[in-house]
Amino acid sequence: MAGHLTRLRGVRWWRVVVLGVVAVYLFGPLLSALWFTVYNSRLHQFSLSPYGQMFSAAGFLTSVRMTFFLALTTIALEFVLLVPAMIAIHLRLPRLRPVLETIAMVPLILSPVALVAGVSTVLGWGLNDQGSWLFRLDADLQNQSFPLVLPLFYTLFVLPFAFRSLDAGLRAIDLRTLVEAARGLGAPWPVVLWRVILPNLRTGLLSGAVLTLALVFGEYTIASILGFTPFAVWIVQDGQGSGQLAIAVSLLSLLLSWAVLFLVSFLGGRRSAATPARSA
Repeated sequence: MAGHLTRLRGVRWWRVVVLGVVAVYLFGPLLSALWFTVYNSRLHQFSLSPYGQMFSAAGFLTSVRMTFFLALTTIALEFVLLVPAMIAIHLRLPRLRPVLETIAMVPLILSPVALVAGVSTVLGWGLNDQGSWLFRLDADLQNQSFPLVLPLFYTLFVLPFAFRSLDAGLRAIDLRTLVEAARGLGAPWPVVLWRVILPNLRTGLLSGAVLTLALVFGEYTIASILGFTPFAVWIVQDGQGSGQLAIAVSLLSLLLSWAVLFLVSFLGGRRSAATPARSA
């Protein structure tokens, strides 16, 4: 008890003030949004009906399902592109790392609106020649139930974040030693990749996947311009009719994102704690 009191006295007052201001800044808007969703100012009563109405709202489940599969497709595309390239660079071509990093950072300076305008023009070329393979390709890319053109955009824009997470994961392990040991034991490259490299990259892969999931669920500009209705677009459109429902859905998605982030941190912490034990 005396030790706890000593530590409390050692905490300077300005640290408490700074933490309090940060807490108000971060959680104040969230608490205000929560109050808006549960309190009816006209009837002067509390109600959780907006949270119960979201699952029966028109288009909610469809938009969530579409966005979830778009996120999975984007995650698969980015890892198929980045993981082999980064492994090859870390093992065989370290001088090309700045080149890949520069390419991965290019999306940070691209304007999504300008890019979408250019791609929309290209997609319109096939519509003038009905029955051709280009027309069928355009129709498949712009299918309203699952627009394949969106994962292509999202893969491009998530490259900087996926590159950083995978690069940090590869730098944290002795990749060359692991690969040489596995190859020396006779393991083929697919086994080395699946059984040796990817398990050691679990934290980096999970971090990249969570960042991709957050980007896809929160992206509005590209999908709105192209005329599709994933989760973020549905929230805006539905919010015009029911503000409480839109805020309730946004809060729920934010809480789910936090839960996934905490899960990734927990899995990464368990991995880090288990590694020294195995090494010993």
